[in-house]
Amino acid sequence: MAIELEDRARALENEYFRQKEQELLAKMREKLEDEENKRTGLKCPKCDGILVETTFEAIVIDVCDKCQGVWLDAGELALIAHHDESKGGWLSSLFR
Repeated sequence: MAIELEDRARALENEYFRQKEQELLAKMREKLEDEENKRTGLKCPKCDGILVETTFEAIVIDVCDKCQGVWLDAGELALIAHHDESKGGWLSSLFR
């Protein structure tokens, strides 16, 4: 009977620590997600996805990870138009 009580006590102790580990892992995952969201700090205005900074022809733009929408910060459209103007593309003709 003493052995059964010791086994039960070990089982309860193991369950307690397993549960605490699961809680800690959940907190760590949440913290990592928060840090990832703070990295850009921006959510997509269309679908609430996360905006990820991407380099397009040496210009940093924001692309949504869900809807693949492209969002430009102040001055980025002018940089793209100027870059396109040097190549003689259609986008530069819009700003003439």
